[in-house]
Amino acid sequence: MKNVNANGKESAAALKKLLPAQDILQFTFSDAAGREYICFFADAITDKDLLGEQVFRPLMGYAGEPETKEVAAHVTAPEVRTERALEKLAAEVLAGNPVLLWEGMDDGLIVGTKKVPMRAVMEPPTDVAIKGPREGFVEDVKVNTALVRKRLKTGELKIEFLTVGRRSQTSVALCWLEGTSPNETVGSIRKKLNAIDIDALPDSSYLTRFLSDRPHALIKQVGTTEKPDIFCAKIAEGRVGVLADGSPIALTLPYMLVEDFQSGEDYFVPAPRATFTRFLRLFALLVAIYLPAFYIASQLFKLQLLPVKLLLTIAGSIQDIPLSPSLEMLLVLLVLEILNEASIRMPKYVGMALSVVGALVLGETAVSAGFVSTPAIIIVAFSGIGLYAVPNLIEETSVLRLAMLLVAGSVGTYGIILLSALVLVYLVSTENYGVPLVAPFAPFIRRDLKDALVKFNLVSLKERPASLNSPNRRRQK
Repeated sequence: MKNVNANGKESAAALKKLLPAQDILQFTFSDAAGREYICFFADAITDKDLLGEQVFRPLMGYAGEPETKEVAAHVTAPEVRTERALEKLAAEVLAGNPVLLWEGMDDGLIVGTKKVPMRAVMEPPTDVAIKGPREGFVEDVKVNTALVRKRLKTGELKIEFLTVGRRSQTSVALCWLEGTSPNETVGSIRKKLNAIDIDALPDSSYLTRFLSDRPHALIKQVGTTEKPDIFCAKIAEGRVGVLADGSPIALTLPYMLVEDFQSGEDYFVPAPRATFTRFLRLFALLVAIYLPAFYIASQLFKLQLLPVKLLLTIAGSIQDIPLSPSLEMLLVLLVLEILNEASIRMPKYVGMALSVVGALVLGETAVSAGFVSTPAIIIVAFSGIGLYAVPNLIEETSVLRLAMLLVAGSVGTYGIILLSALVLVYLVSTENYGVPLVAPFAPFIRRDLKDALVKFNLVSLKERPASLNSPNRRRQK
């Protein structure tokens, strides 16, 4: 690795070879003693006004010694650092921090006047709350760490910055509470982050595969959130948080499946209401997964599963349908998935019109033409609504719903029961960072049930979840 030397022009030429892009600007000026300075900065992500006021203007009147410490003391910027390696100086320029070189220097001077474009802090679109904080993470990791520090004003909050991506050089913040999060978990996550060897890291979702103990698992292994209050609450329980620059999605580890049946709003409403909504989410998810499968199994194998009046109604509606029950249900589910993808990808107002066309015009026309039956449309609609009761598990449950449907059309109710048993065995046997995925139900931890599906009063939650193996069990006295 080549270093800078006292010859400012020679060092500037070497640095320019490392930064040949046209948006990397080079500005030359002289101080009161006639000494020439060369400044490198990125045009789009550097605050040029601040650079002129805090660096150029003070140094133009400087007539002292050329030593780096003397020059740095004359610069009025609050963040000033020195570095000798040219590659590290180039990385600072690409990150938005200008670099200053001159004749007779000891090291290059790095000035913190970065100004990266970013959106304002606002309520996240994926996690809307009626009661509770409405701030959401943004795409700047420094702003996100500030939102975390705002809520956890303690020296025990540790924030360690790592760099991931050979070309993107993405800043990743590892957040934990010293003495609350297990040191083994922190060390394991740090080791996995340092071992990542990838060209670019555009979003934190890339990290989930590297941080999972089972990268190809059916159920996700990493918790996600866009809200700082939820992120801080999980850290306070003993988890470890990960923030990636350029992404508003924060990661939390270890992850337990019960987390996605909870909501940040549960802690701002009475405990009975929170308990009711958690069971409602679970019920909606089970209906979304099993209702299409049981409907097909009852038609093909077990007509006794349906009441007589309902059976007669269904028989009257499907007697002229040209498709088999399995193919009919599969087709309607496929159309629902296509409409969902199209409405998400298209512009907002066009997406609303597309939803109306798909739900009313297309559905009504298909039923009137005798292409699909009315019960199939109703069941798929119920199933689609139920999936969105637990939005963080949509990807996993939609695949599981399709698998249940295929098994039900092939084997019937026995296939549904067998596949359910296999999924249950898989969930019970899965763990990440030493924490079982379905804790506190398997293994059964009675104390942790106070904040699982049943929500106890906050006064009753005196200890942190035993599932997380926190060295500091006591949460309140």
